[in-house]
Amino acid sequence: MRTETNQEHQDRRLRRAADGRILGGVAAGLAKYLDVDVAHVRIVFVALSLFGGAGVPLYLAAWVLIPEEGSDVAIADGVMHHAGAGLS
Repeated sequence: MRTETNQEHQDRRLRRAADGRILGGVAAGLAKYLDVDVAHVRIVFVALSLFGGAGVPLYLAAWVLIPEEGSDVAIADGVMHHAGAGLS
């Protein structure tokens, strides 16, 4: 594990990764944010899916709520903005 400077800590944001992704980039983004190996995050999602079934809903929620790398807008934000524009 590496140490961070104050600037790196302030700039660190949770994003879905564009590189190293298999599906939506959630596991790769979480691994980058938490500074752990992506395999560990994927194992946790699989374990949560097999033992209790929470892995898939959590992954889908993260996919919708966490913005993609290079963006500040999550999928949910875009949907809500689009729906709100149709109401006015």
